[in-house]
Amino acid sequence: MEKKTNNKSIMCICAHNDDQVIGAGGALAKYAKEGYKIITIIMSFGELGIVHFKEEEARKIRVKESRRADKILGFERTHYLGLTEGKFAEEIKIKNIKEKIINIIKKEKPIKIFTHATDDPHPDHRDVNKFVLDIANQIDYKGEIYSYNIWNFFINFKNRYNPKMVVDITDTFKLKASAFDAHKSQWHARWSLTWNVYFQAIYYGLKYKKKYAEVFYKLR
Repeated sequence: MEKKTNNKSIMCICAHNDDQVIGAGGALAKYAKEGYKIITIIMSFGELGIVHFKEEEARKIRVKESRRADKILGFERTHYLGLTEGKFAEEIKIKNIKEKIINIIKKEKPIKIFTHATDDPHPDHRDVNKFVLDIANQIDYKGEIYSYNIWNFFINFKNRYNPKMVVDITDTFKLKASAFDAHKSQWHARWSLTWNVYFQAIYYGLKYKKKYAEVFYKLR
């Protein structure tokens, strides 16, 4: 497919370095192929995911892996905000994070924002979901906000009646799988989530008569 140029951007705001791949990698890669600028904001460096390395070295490894994954998917730019995992709620207030993200949103003017689901059991993921919606309300964001699943798999009780967006990722699923595999240091997450990456893509593909698909819930 010939890449189109439309100069519009789409943003993904996530807690950890591989969340954007697991939750929306296929759809974001498809948008990138269509010429959209894909901007990622990652709230932490995810260094706690590599316990056998010193913090500084772990950060370098995670950033290197996520940049490699984002390159595979065709993303334009990635911002790392460096929050401590498990302390998002308190550090957002003291590290001027809200102003940083508002400035990025105003600069990039994304027509869509993807972020974590309200029902995700991971506390960092829920904090990001609430934070993104708070910012959107504060700046009266006019674009669309969609949630993706990570640890909640198919559970979306709180948003089950919200409009859904189904994206055919048949042409980009291999890119998503390769980007996920680029996070070599996250062997534990890859072991526990690889089945879900494949199962959800196949399940939603069958449900919506595609080979592979991703489903997102509209939050606003």
